[in-house]
Amino acid sequence: MATDDKHRATAAAILPLVGGASNVRTVAHCMTRLRLGLLDPSLVDDEALKALPAVLGVVEDDTYQIVLGPGSVARVTPEFEALVEAARATAPAPTPAPPATATTATTATTATTADELAAQGAELRAARKARNATPFKLFLRRIANIFVPLIPALIGCGIIAGLNGLLVNLGWLPGVTPALAAIASGFMALIAVFVGYNTAKEFGGTPILGGAVAAIIVFPGVADIEAFGQKLSPGQGGVLGALGAAVLGVYVEKWCRRWVPEALDVLVTPTLTVLISGLVTIFGLMYVAGEVSSAIGTAADWLLSHGGAGAGLLLGGFFLPLVMLGLHQALIPIHTTLIEQQGYTVLLPILAMAGAGQVGAAVAVYVRLPRNESIRRTIRSALPAGLLGVGEPLIYGVSLPLGRPFVTACVGGAFGGAFVGLFNQLGSSVGSTAIGPSGWALFPLLDGNHGLGGTLAIYAGGLLVGYVAGFAATYLFGFSKELLAEFNVEQAVAGAGATTVVAASGGGAGDSGTGPKDPGPTDPGPTDPGPTDPGQRPAPAKV
Repeated sequence: MATDDKHRATAAAILPLVGGASNVRTVAHCMTRLRLGLLDPSLVDDEALKALPAVLGVVEDDTYQIVLGPGSVARVTPEFEALVEAARATAPAPTPAPPATATTATTATTATTADELAAQGAELRAARKARNATPFKLFLRRIANIFVPLIPALIGCGIIAGLNGLLVNLGWLPGVTPALAAIASGFMALIAVFVGYNTAKEFGGTPILGGAVAAIIVFPGVADIEAFGQKLSPGQGGVLGALGAAVLGVYVEKWCRRWVPEALDVLVTPTLTVLISGLVTIFGLMYVAGEVSSAIGTAADWLLSHGGAGAGLLLGGFFLPLVMLGLHQALIPIHTTLIEQQGYTVLLPILAMAGAGQVGAAVAVYVRLPRNESIRRTIRSALPAGLLGVGEPLIYGVSLPLGRPFVTACVGGAFGGAFVGLFNQLGSSVGSTAIGPSGWALFPLLDGNHGLGGTLAIYAGGLLVGYVAGFAATYLFGFSKELLAEFNVEQAVAGAGATTVVAASGGGAGDSGTGPKDPGPTDPGPTDPGPTDPGQRPAPAKV
């Protein structure tokens, strides 16, 4: 089967299982997940979706998210959108209901009962979401929605920047390197505009007005303006300034629409939005956001130059729990600010060690459960993705359901983070020129202050330490006697399926979108079988 046909077949298989085109409200995707806004989530056939070979897992949140993996999701999504549009275009007009008869009255009674059950299910889902929809998490989710669409461009430009730096250091292709520098730097020079556009879109304003207000920040002419006794500089405030300017623009725009007559709206509203927001941005936000951005860079440098191994230990060890709670989204603007200021973020390589600990823990589980072919098969299929920084299959299919291995995976991430943090303290910065990838996929994006060879060696050493520490901690402490007795047994073969995750917010190791629900102290995580696992998934273990 041709590649396009394969992705089209995947989309065609998914569509009826999510309730058909009439149930699909919105379609979007991030690094690894197809995100669907559904009118009635109760129409989704979870079990059939989990059985599709291309599906790595599903996540229930404010959108219904189907984990397809990097690369695949970007190809399946347009095919899915095309099928939805085609189905809507050919949908027959609704027919009027027949007059009520004794038969239809009986049917109506049955339908009412089904509606009541569906309403009860909707109430349960709403109550669950309400518990997780705290204002802070909702704010972080909006931040993620602003920055996640920028990640592909950050990755592409980051890799080109790394290639250009290598060619410059080697003295190769001097006629080409200036062009590569322009290609790599063009997006970063205007990233504030894209942030402003996405911010206005996310907060309910006109996106192009958000971009117009944010564009003021990068306009070279601001160098002639003085604020707070200092000359402004183009780009001052960066993405944080663009974020604040666009949010302000949205509020000004909504205020204008409340009193401006409709006949004058097209003239007055955009003018006042750009004018008022622009003046506040120039004479306030740029200076304040610039100070905050500088403080972020200074704090990150100070943390790693003074905290070193200790800071790396905490960052690497607690990143997986942050992901589970959705709090990792708060780091996205920080990463982007550091990339703007320094050309790379020193935090991401340390946080990527959490994935290394997860890989080491999974290998230890594989060794410790030699008789459980079901779990071993899951690990074999999910390990390549884990090595490339896509951690959902290993987390949701192995470590979380078992309980203790999730904790020992965090231990592995802590040791790997401490290793990279130590070298930062010794003066060898290891950074990433983009956000999104981790694991082995981060190698093309690495940069630092002591040459590419040394940077690659330190990061590779951190991964190795994370693998070994995660393996050792899990092998020695990941299983109690009861846990081994329960799971180190031959498993009967059952149906195939994928992991189902009920989400609050957050994302997997390779995804800046939403992620799984906080399992809590008595819920080690999801237990449904995975797409590559024809056997039983382990039930939540007592730890």
